[in-house]
Amino acid sequence: MAVKRAPAGDTSLYTPRPRKRLGQHWLRDQRVLQRIVVAAQVRPEDRLLEIGPGRGALTGHLLATPAAAVVAVELDQQLIAVLRQRFGPDERFSLLHGDALALLRQPLACNPNKVVANIPYNITGPLLQQLMGSVVQPRQPPFQRLVLLLQKEVADRVTAAPGSPACGALSIRMQLLAKAQTVCTVPPACFSPPPEVTSAVVALTPYPPHQRRYGPEQAPLLERLLRVAYGGRRKMLRNTLGDVWSMPSLEQAARQAAVDLSRRPQDLNPDQWVGLSQALALPRP
Repeated sequence: MAVKRAPAGDTSLYTPRPRKRLGQHWLRDQRVLQRIVVAAQVRPEDRLLEIGPGRGALTGHLLATPAAAVVAVELDQQLIAVLRQRFGPDERFSLLHGDALALLRQPLACNPNKVVANIPYNITGPLLQQLMGSVVQPRQPPFQRLVLLLQKEVADRVTAAPGSPACGALSIRMQLLAKAQTVCTVPPACFSPPPEVTSAVVALTPYPPHQRRYGPEQAPLLERLLRVAYGGRRKMLRNTLGDVWSMPSLEQAARQAAVDLSRRPQDLNPDQWVGLSQALALPRP
């Protein structure tokens, strides 16, 4: 597809329209774009990975920082020429054409240490898995910081506090891997075209291995505990966990971890899940 030359700093009139099948909703609100950049805490040594640059609204802001490199991953072939025309002259900019899910399965030559992403809502779960890893197998090495634009419903789950209706297994898994905080809410009108849902920007600061609450030998039991408990999130812990662990062992472990088995899983914080898994792993007389 031929791409006309645009006036400097503006390619919006010369780029293809968003593709619904690719979940393209391009962020255009300058205040939100600036808040994303501020949340990324960019330093001169940082190598930024941007997933889904679209027409480059955020890319331009990232290249205006002192970052050492900005690597953009774009799936849509018809946007590649636009991005190269607009940002190619900047030697800090490089562009990868492909599926981010596939590219993240292998080491990236650019070795990025931070991620900025407007995640397509239809691949949020798999992409979070690639970016963060899992409780059993965290991403190694972890990114230093991730600033992600998510559907607000997912953002609320990632950052949910214990006792919140949004608190679930995703909340605990993400908060075991990283410090999570909401940066801002993003209404549909901030996008072109507007999505049908509200979005939010979340900042994640993954814990390095020596700062995690649990060790690798504990991870399988911790993950099993979460999977069993949240498989019946409306039930009391004694009813769900009692189907897997003997009640005497479970009650003793709960006392040691100061966990009330009459509570439901969404009432426990990450430290309590770690404590319960540690207590369950202890040998019993």
